[in-house]
Amino acid sequence: MLGVSPTTVRSWERRYGIGPARRDPGRHRQWSPRDVAVLAEMCRLTARGVTPAEAARLALAAEAPEPPEAREPAGPAAGGSAPGGGNALPVGTVRPECRGLARAAVRLDAPELARILRHSVDTLGPVAAWTEVMMPALRAAGRKWAAEGERYVEVEHLLSWHVAAALRRAADRVEPPQGPAVLLAGMPTELHALPLEALAAGLAERGLPFRMFGPALPTEALLEAVRRTGPPAVLLWSQVARTADRALARRVAETAWGPHGARTRPVVLTAGPGWTGPRRPPGALRPRDLPTALDQLEHLLR
Repeated sequence: MLGVSPTTVRSWERRYGIGPARRDPGRHRQWSPRDVAVLAEMCRLTARGVTPAEAARLALAAEAPEPPEAREPAGPAAGGSAPGGGNALPVGTVRPECRGLARAAVRLDAPELARILRHSVDTLGPVAAWTEVMMPALRAAGRKWAAEGERYVEVEHLLSWHVAAALRRAADRVEPPQGPAVLLAGMPTELHALPLEALAAGLAERGLPFRMFGPALPTEALLEAVRRTGPPAVLLWSQVARTADRALARRVAETAWGPHGARTRPVVLTAGPGWTGPRRPPGALRPRDLPTALDQLEHLLR
């Protein structure tokens, strides 16, 4: 019901006393509505980045106390598995918001995902929220999915959808100025678009105009968009090597527009890990990260 693994529940019970107040002989536990309410509050607090020990204290304090004899004393157990069990996403050393995001994703807690992401974008800004909160959680979900098979696909999909929604909300929050806009597009066979969403949100934060075409823009559609809009710069995203098309990037760089005698061409930026090594076309910029891409695009627009 709460999306918490048995391993996590047992660990919280041993360490913090989060468990059934009354014990009957045998291996089964009988959970009262109050017990479930305490556990639900524990889940809510840990999803927001509160440490398990502090979350347990607050969750227990939030409920009316029961008679002392109803609950066995509980204290930290020596050894034992860490809270989170096998269902946790290993995010490493990250901000509390990222830990909370990962926990909410595993529980498929959509409202909590939306709340954490909204708070992160509002307090940190979209660029820091992407690099310090969203991206580590997404990478952890991807690693878990790769290790566990299809078991965690639903976690990654739900998290990705909410991340995209939060970034798009940030990109739409500011009315971009009029004038030449950079063109953002994924390569024709590239299906990953979240880094482009983060870039769009970062451009909006800086007040820079852009046109977002998203992932998997077909070749002729990409070239036609360049001809029709005359962008000063075109950023082409490639997540994996097989989607990085060096010949197409060169065609984009050679696409000219304007009157004869004053024709111009866009500067091409090849972004993403798919462009590593010799795949980058000559003359194209290769931003190493999101802040660098934003700085380069801002320089080209000013």
